[in-house]
Amino acid sequence: MTDFLTAADTAELVALRHALHRRPELSSQERETAARIAAELERCRADEILTDLGTHGVAAVYDSGVEGPTVLFRCELDGLPITEISTFAWRSEIEGKGHLCGHDGHMAILCGLARYLDANRPARGRVVLMFQPAEETGAGAADVIADARFGQIRPDFAFALHNLPGLPLGAVGVRPGPFTFASEGLAIRLSGRTSHAAQPEAGLSPAAVMCRLMEALPALPETLGHTPGHSLVTLSHARLGEAAFGISPGEADIFVTVRAIDDELQAALMDRAETLARDLAKAGGLGVDFDRHENFAAGHNDEEAVARIEKAADALGVKRVVVGDPFRWSEDFGRFGSVAKTGLFVLGSGEDHPGLHNPDFDFPDELIPAGVSLFALIARDLCG
Repeated sequence: MTDFLTAADTAELVALRHALHRRPELSSQERETAARIAAELERCRADEILTDLGTHGVAAVYDSGVEGPTVLFRCELDGLPITEISTFAWRSEIEGKGHLCGHDGHMAILCGLARYLDANRPARGRVVLMFQPAEETGAGAADVIADARFGQIRPDFAFALHNLPGLPLGAVGVRPGPFTFASEGLAIRLSGRTSHAAQPEAGLSPAAVMCRLMEALPALPETLGHTPGHSLVTLSHARLGEAAFGISPGEADIFVTVRAIDDELQAALMDRAETLARDLAKAGGLGVDFDRHENFAAGHNDEEAVARIEKAADALGVKRVVVGDPFRWSEDFGRFGSVAKTGLFVLGSGEDHPGLHNPDFDFPDELIPAGVSLFALIARDLCG
């Protein structure tokens, strides 16, 4: 796997990853990160660099000038609102923010691919390197695709990887069809009327309806007869009234995260959750309002794209692990399935590595040359 990068390249990419790790920025705020990436791409002599795509997205285009496919490789720019507890020299310098999902490493991999393409231009078609904003909130891919300039680089194929703790270091996991779940947050507010705690009968407490919803919403997939493992409703937050002893509550908030194996089942489950809340609120004489947050499309891997990933892994002698069922977590890359044949795979971070979004997570630097090699072979396979 060292044929695609020199030792000096690898050392510089590790240093870049550490620099990005020190300066994490949250979703839709990635100005400094995007500027750093654009400067790196300038050194790699891309034929065209697009900036501020869908807020802060950056895309580098390597164009052969010969008819052929447009192949997009995507990574993410954003960090997380989590305080890092690691003691590495490159730990986050920004309190309360951290690259604790590995997006810093994914960016370093795509910058390594830019170095490879600088020296090995595609023989046909185009290769596009997309540094996407706001992956963690599910907003970035939709914003990038909605940008009028995206039409200039609309891909035929789109590929991405995500490091995954729990798998052997450097192992590849991929499957055709459903790969990651759709996901959306549903915030429910129940409105009644406060009263003195000595006269609860003079008010209208949402407590009973709140308790029914807290039990009924997570049970919805089973209640509706969904195939086990194809959908999930998770209670993530609840609040009743104020933190006071003299007031009978007049409002309640319930947050649930709704997940499903495909977008159609997801939409139906979201609507059914709202209907359930509306019906119970009406029966209890309460008002009810809804807000939806962080909408992620389901990730569906195209068979041809998966075949290209498997071919690259096998050519490199990379261990492949079986992915039997789709992952229940969500990835904003799923949105690119609306415009291209998509292939997302996981790259093992180590069986005992701290989990994604853990405060002590750190991307393994050993995966940088591995990721570059896999992407480079896929690009070479499709574009020569």
